Amino acid sequence: MWRLALRTLKFRRTSFIATFLAMFLGAAIVIGCGGLMETGVRMAADPQRLGGAPVVVTGDQTYDSSALTERHRIDPALVGKVAGADGVREAVADVSFPATVLHKGKPVTGKSGSYGHGWASASLTPYTLAAGGSPAAGGEAVLDAELARRAGAHPGSTVEIVVKGTTRRFRVSGIAEQRGDHNPDAAVFFTDDEARTLAGGRIDSIGVLPAPGARVAAVADAVRSAVGDRAEVLTGERRGLAELPGTLSSRRTVVILAAVFGSSVVLIVMFGVASTLGLSLQQRVREMALLRAVGSTPKQLRRMILSETAVLSVASVLLALLPGYAIGRLLFGVLTASGVVSSAITYHAGRIPMAVGALVTVLAAAGATRFAGRRAARTEPVAALAEAEAATRWFSVPRLLLALFFLVNGIGLAIATATVMDDGPTLASTAGPASVLFCVGLALLAPGLTKALVALLRLPVRAFSGLSGQLALRNAATANVRMAGAVAPIVLLVGIATGTLYMQSTEDHVSRSSYDRNILADYVLDSTTGGFAPDVVDRVRTTSGVAAASELVTSRGFVDRPDGPADVDLRGVSAAGVRQSLDLPMVAGSLDRLRGDTVALSDRKARAYGVTVGDRLPMHLGDGSAVRPTVVALYADNPKQEYLTLPAASLAPHTGDGLPHQILVRAEAGAATAVHGRLAALAARVPGTELDDSSSLAGRNNQIQQILVSANYTIVAMIVGYAAITVVNTLVSVTRKRRAEFGLQRLTGATRAQVLGMLTVEGVLIAVIATVLGTIASATTIVPYSYVKSGSYLPSGSIGIYLAIVGGSLVLVFGATLLPSWRGMRSPAVDTVKAA
Repeated sequence: MWRLALRTLKFRRTSFIATFLAMFLGAAIVIGCGGLMETGVRMAADPQRLGGAPVVVTGDQTYDSSALTERHRIDPALVGKVAGADGVREAVADVSFPATVLHKGKPVTGKSGSYGHGWASASLTPYTLAAGGSPAAGGEAVLDAELARRAGAHPGSTVEIVVKGTTRRFRVSGIAEQRGDHNPDAAVFFTDDEARTLAGGRIDSIGVLPAPGARVAAVADAVRSAVGDRAEVLTGERRGLAELPGTLSSRRTVVILAAVFGSSVVLIVMFGVASTLGLSLQQRVREMALLRAVGSTPKQLRRMILSETAVLSVASVLLALLPGYAIGRLLFGVLTASGVVSSAITYHAGRIPMAVGALVTVLAAAGATRFAGRRAARTEPVAALAEAEAATRWFSVPRLLLALFFLVNGIGLAIATATVMDDGPTLASTAGPASVLFCVGLALLAPGLTKALVALLRLPVRAFSGLSGQLALRNAATANVRMAGAVAPIVLLVGIATGTLYMQSTEDHVSRSSYDRNILADYVLDSTTGGFAPDVVDRVRTTSGVAAASELVTSRGFVDRPDGPADVDLRGVSAAGVRQSLDLPMVAGSLDRLRGDTVALSDRKARAYGVTVGDRLPMHLGDGSAVRPTVVALYADNPKQEYLTLPAASLAPHTGDGLPHQILVRAEAGAATAVHGRLAALAARVPGTELDDSSSLAGRNNQIQQILVSANYTIVAMIVGYAAITVVNTLVSVTRKRRAEFGLQRLTGATRAQVLGMLTVEGVLIAVIATVLGTIASATTIVPYSYVKSGSYLPSGSIGIYLAIVGGSLVLVFGATLLPSWRGMRSPAVDTVKAA
């Protein structure tokens, strides 16, 4: 059977190449999504500035199993405890805070950031002095070599450095160079005491240097015992997480993204492989019948088919390993480029994604062999004379039950999206797969649905297409299974592309429009040097023509509830200017009281949390700090902007840089133009300040809300691309199989133009039927998603998206049918019939 299988592969190259491509591309895409999943689960990063420390102690970046978005700093007293642990030679405290060197009043950091540290931590990178000496007293600093070059500084010179929003003058005591280029950011070193003071008194991490001969694992265990639950001990490639606060919060996003799209990809790949292999076996009915006629048993034929499948699946999986890894890297690159995860995170694609990709491909092929191969192997010898009859059989109880399973689950997810899911990041996790499941269900029933729709289209086709249309209708009626094989993959393409793209366009529109309505300010000042000092907002308020100004701080935190913490968006504002800067219609209390340990929230959120004005709301901020602010105001709920509002002075110290990065400015009526010029002059006097209009905030919020857009589009493009390749494989295989049919038509008097006209009408029928079914399937995603997002059953977005999808489908259909047919008909009709 193996020899026969190999010979069969040799003489059936077209169909087997199509099957191989489906398996190869499917395995590669699944492996790529698996690598993305493994990267999210492991979430590791090679150390950068702390590369010289084999063990790193840092704050626990989680609260009740939820990732913190801000750095959780640790108590300096832990340095002594760590230093006293067995096997520890030295424990070095590390702090990091924005420190921007100025040259002629302008920041000189370039594209990278610039951060200040204590000189003791320079040995952890390591940095070594290239000139001058270490900082010995307050007011002295060491610059890294590149930063000193850009600032034109040298030992003994004086430079201006912005720290905590204030410009201070420091004497350059030395120039340092790093070995290995581990640290991508510019570094400024101060004395350890001054650095700790500038950082707010607490430390970020502790670098642990083991004693000579001590094992890293043993030292790490000893340090864990010393610090207990007051800090986290990292080793190996996880040490880099100590330098990337908030990175763990992206783990959930990456895992959900990989899971949602990975499951969809697995389903589509299994369907694509099964349909392509099933089509190949369906086209070999006569061959199977002839083998039966010369004495082969059904068992032998099943073994032959299984052998063929094994050869193809093993070869495709082996060849897909490297492309799968490359696809995973591509997806990860899209995520890092869009800011979903830090580029410092290490991409992992080990044995598990490889094994999953191989398993999915083999299972899909084995499943197709099990169902399609069994029917082909049982073909009676007489069927060689009745191939057309065999091609009309498609219905079976298992097929019906499987189709109902997918259709019911697709409808169930659509209903769950509309009735159970809230508007949030997880809404797409139920809306997206709904159309995928429904598409597969429709594809399984495609022969019956195709026959019914052809009957409905019979009259208009006859009226407008003449003889070519009559031939096409006859073919469609007698070979509905063959036509359904072409319809099914296009249903997947249209359904998935339409559903996903309109889901994304709706998200874009709702996010931008809701944010625009919420922002009342005319202008926004941005700091690129780590934030604004408290006096800057007062200077803005006193600017002529300014009606109000409010600091703006953004973060995420948790509201403590009996059933577990609920993560929420947080905004820090200034009580003096918030009413003129943000649209927060008051329901109870007053935003003027938003000072100190207080909070304001929407009336709906207040009911959900069981609080009212005067109550305390137990919370944890983004850095894990526990607070109980008093509720001083309730405002009308905006479902698209559900955030808790705190005083900027209270929230900012619990963020990474510790200062507000934006100031919202509202101009007096009729003074907007004049105010712009005055604010531009003020921005020029505050180093690193940029002035923009308030629409830039909406754009940035849209970027934050839609940070997965490029990743979504990339993965959808891969899925649609795979479906498109399946379409082309199917249509080309079917068209090549029909060359003898075309030859007979030409021998009986049909012209090439008439045959091509018949194929054109068939292509239109296929495209129309597939578009109708795909559009119905896409509605299971679009309708509930749009309803939850905007209250409308219709999505937002241009009709051009839909026309482009349909147009692309038509191009695929006609390109994969007319071109092979035209090339085939260049040969004499007699030769074409003989070759069959």
